[in-house]
Amino acid sequence: MPDAPTRSDLGRLLPLRARHLHRLRLGRTLDVGCGVGRHLRNCGPGSVGVDHDARAVLTARAHGLAAYTTAEFEADPELGRPGAFDSLLVSHVLAHLDPAGGRHLLGRYLPAVRPGGRVVLITPQPAGYRADPTHVRFVDLPALRELAELAGLRIGRGYSHPLPEPAGRLVKYNEYVLVGIVP
Repeated sequence: MPDAPTRSDLGRLLPLRARHLHRLRLGRTLDVGCGVGRHLRNCGPGSVGVDHDARAVLTARAHGLAAYTTAEFEADPELGRPGAFDSLLVSHVLAHLDPAGGRHLLGRYLPAVRPGGRVVLITPQPAGYRADPTHVRFVDLPALRELAELAGLRIGRGYSHPLPEPAGRLVKYNEYVLVGIVP
């Protein structure tokens, strides 16, 4: 196995996340669990973020992003109207939820995605999972596929990003990505 990446190597991996989202061409995206907006700022025009953490939402707004708390999003029927978004992004959220919580989250936000729209689920690989003590469940590609199938999605592509999966044992920025399609 090659040497573990250095700190400078890891610094070069982070911009790959932004390029990755651009290449997916998600269009108007609902970013669930947007936090401070790291992914939201790389989503298409008209994209919206939602997060339960009011402080994170305020930070995202301070950067000019359209972010709402869960309560604000649910209180505004226009925000989550059926088919309002081209895509749903759930990045680094599912590892914080038990299986029932993950199913509930998808069930709550999927109606806001148009038929034929995409759902992108991203979870950390082993090194990233271990790096965050608030993670409650390791969610690999088979678990993402199962969740997507239970949600009624057509399964698209599942892959490791930005490096091959074995790197995820050492590189905390390596992620599992599953792209599903809303029927």
